[in-house]
Amino acid sequence: MKKIYLLSVFVLSIFAISCDNDDNSEQAKFAVPTIKSLANIRSSVSVGSARQTHSDGKIYVTENYLFYIAQEEGVHIFNNLNPAAPVNIAFMNLEGVHDISVKGNYLFADNFVDLLVFDISDIQNITLVRTVENAIAFSPTYPEDAEYYDYIVWPSEGEIITGFTVENRARPQGEELVMANDALAGFESSSSNSIGTGGSYASFQINDNALYTIDAFKLNVFNIANPVTTFFDKEVYMTQWFGGGVFETLFIQKDILFVGSTTGMYTVNATDEFNPYFVSGFAHATACDPVVVFGNTAYITVRGGSTCGAIEDQINVIDVTDISNPTLLSTYLLNQPYGLGIKNNVLYVGCGTNGLKIFNAANSANLTLQNSYPVNVKDIIPLDSHLIVVGNNKITQYTYGPNFTLIPMSEINL
Repeated sequence: MKKIYLLSVFVLSIFAISCDNDDNSEQAKFAVPTIKSLANIRSSVSVGSARQTHSDGKIYVTENYLFYIAQEEGVHIFNNLNPAAPVNIAFMNLEGVHDISVKGNYLFADNFVDLLVFDISDIQNITLVRTVENAIAFSPTYPEDAEYYDYIVWPSEGEIITGFTVENRARPQGEELVMANDALAGFESSSSNSIGTGGSYASFQINDNALYTIDAFKLNVFNIANPVTTFFDKEVYMTQWFGGGVFETLFIQKDILFVGSTTGMYTVNATDEFNPYFVSGFAHATACDPVVVFGNTAYITVRGGSTCGAIEDQINVIDVTDISNPTLLSTYLLNQPYGLGIKNNVLYVGCGTNGLKIFNAANSANLTLQNSYPVNVKDIIPLDSHLIVVGNNKITQYTYGPNFTLIPMSEINL
């Protein structure tokens, strides 16, 4: 059975940091772990009526449905048979969800450390048919403004850390300061089977009878030949391939996987679906970078700043005709690019509050900006029929207009 890879912290059974606030001492920000029981997390899984959300998330679409994955909240399901008038029809309460994938009548979702399989053949009566426990590594996001880590708060057996709160406490002194710094360093170093379509931030992909999910440094392979008996097949560690970059996104074209990591884009041959292997990589400085591919060309948005790195914001266009030797074709500087999508030689890039950018990509070695819309966009799915974009608490669907224009069809306020 797979192990759960919990955060490695130097938990020492000596001096504890005082939690008492002292008005006469200097204050510091402490990250205090939120501990939850796996039994409670699992028992809370349910499916109910539609509701609104105010959680960040991403989108996934199938032929008739649009799914909004509200991070660590649940999955909102919309009947999208008529994209001009989507209908909010159901909500899947999944406290630990970060991504989903759909094959035929089955939906696969993570729930912190578990993989769940739902039968969605009757969308009004969704049922949980399989739980693969302790199959996925989960590491909560560490708060950027925290100076120290409260290492004496630690999960017992059957519990996990699901997040953090930040508390002001007396700044540690002397030996307590040494212990706090050691704990923080230890924490930071751990770190008709129709298939639906995810955005460029997808971390789940399906290849025939295999489901792939990514953790920070490895690829997980699940056998979904019979979804109701889904089982973990293997984990493929890739640090020896990729030099330690943290994996962020997963894109598939035919039987080639393209992994977006904090150090570059990497290609993986998945011809044998249950035995994928590394082929090559294209490296860049540390940054956040989803990747999408069309034909023989890959497009990567590279965003620096904050926790992403110090590289200048840009789009990299990569020739992947020979996947064993990806070659840079061009670089386009662009402020704060996030998700992206490519369709019919048109590249769509979401730049957050900087808007939606539309490029002519007919000549991939020379992207040309054709249009810009002042909307908040984080990710994009370009379908044959229309374009779907997601921003802060809003999904907008557009029809394609002439001359690189878009015509709004509908909005979903989340």
